[in-house]
Amino acid sequence: MPVDWDDVSYVISSQYRIGALERLSEGPTTPSRIAADTDKGIAHISRALQGLRERGLVELLVSEDRRKGRVYGITEQGEQVWEEIESEELATTG
Repeated sequence: MPVDWDDVSYVISSQYRIGALERLSEGPTTPSRIAADTDKGIAHISRALQGLRERGLVELLVSEDRRKGRVYGITEQGEQVWEEIESEELATTG
């Protein structure tokens, strides 16, 4: 399945989306852990995760009504997009 370049463009246009997807490529975790690991604000990370989720790049691994301890994981599509970003060296965080 070819990579969706619109998804790649969407991710690389935000340092928060890059940080979130990169961290999730290492394994499932919570928004607060992503924020701590990437040194970014939790509000920005939560918004980034919502956008990534709407595009099918990440998924919520716990029930929808859970407010604390929400665990996210990367989807197969998200993994493909991240691999393309890495192979083309398109991730510029900072």
